[in-house]
Amino acid sequence: MDISYFFQPIEIDFFKDESIASMIISHAEGNFPEIEKGTIALFYCPEFRNGSEEYHGQSDTRFREEFYNLFPNANWEKKIYDLGNLLPGEKIEDTYFALSQVAEELIKQDVIPIIIGGTQDLLFPLYQGYKNLEQSVNITTIDSKMDFGSPDIGIYNSGFLSQILTHTPSFLFNYSVIGLQAPFIKQSEMDLFEKLYFDTLRLGEFNADFRKAEPLIRNADILNIDLKALKSSDLKGKEYNSPNGFYAEQACQIAKYTGVSDKVSSFGIFNYFPGIALEAHQLVAQLIWYFIDGIADRKGDFPKCAKTEYKKFMVHHEAFENDLIFYKSNKSERWWMEVPHPIKEHTRYDRHHLIPCNQDDYEFALKNEIPDLWWRTYQKLK
Repeated sequence: MDISYFFQPIEIDFFKDESIASMIISHAEGNFPEIEKGTIALFYCPEFRNGSEEYHGQSDTRFREEFYNLFPNANWEKKIYDLGNLLPGEKIEDTYFALSQVAEELIKQDVIPIIIGGTQDLLFPLYQGYKNLEQSVNITTIDSKMDFGSPDIGIYNSGFLSQILTHTPSFLFNYSVIGLQAPFIKQSEMDLFEKLYFDTLRLGEFNADFRKAEPLIRNADILNIDLKALKSSDLKGKEYNSPNGFYAEQACQIAKYTGVSDKVSSFGIFNYFPGIALEAHQLVAQLIWYFIDGIADRKGDFPKCAKTEYKKFMVHHEAFENDLIFYKSNKSERWWMEVPHPIKEHTRYDRHHLIPCNQDDYEFALKNEIPDLWWRTYQKLK
């Protein structure tokens, strides 16, 4: 599919010597780039109608100047494209269609899209971009809320998850939220997450031990960051008013770990509003930088390599006939757990039976306990 007609070209006239601007391939007037396989493509999508109508028709792309004037690391080998600005449709459904088509085309070509978004409901069409890829996917969201909403009232900025859950055909295997804050969560929402065997990590748990978040990040196909999940002291603007949340450096750390994951195939930064302070544009630029830097540090672990490239650990557990099996990568020293699944479902769930974990999960199993990640995955597979 020719996706060029979805985009508005950009004019770039700001850069420093040896900066990213000297290596990025941009969509200039009349010259949409020919995108190679196995590369990275970023674009801006100024769609706000399902969240903040006042911003409709506005755009603010100062992140580009900030990003272009940063300097790449020496190991950045993948080509980077800037496709420009995705043109909002006459109706918001037109924008959703365009975004889903663009995402699908890029992902099919092993191109990693970086979507700098309007409101967070754009996660829904990004998810739809995977529907024809014949695989179930995992989503990890960095957010202080669950954003359930209701399927009866349609999709909106803080209410899109119910639309993803009720979408047919369903190709969602797991949904994780990192950074939840208890005052914003209904008990009924937590109960539903438990019934669906989805993963949550509260902000306090993250702050106490970042290692708990790393497997959830590494298990994602789609990872998206809601900028409203950051502390207002670190992200200035009238839309960012939370006294609690992630620090800017924590968000950059998350972006770096997201890039390092061999499984992540798309990255979204949402609730990026026009007219915000310069520091916010600088942060978005740095989130993009750290994500790309993480991609450059990928080790070719699962799902890119065979199990023979791991050390295998077997733990006997009294409650199961078979041993619990753990793998440790020879390349990165990261850990995975093997979760059994029915042979008849082999094709559909093959990429989900080996799930990221950390050494603590292995040591937990040695005490004859079942790691939570293993148990929740087992319940979804059986």
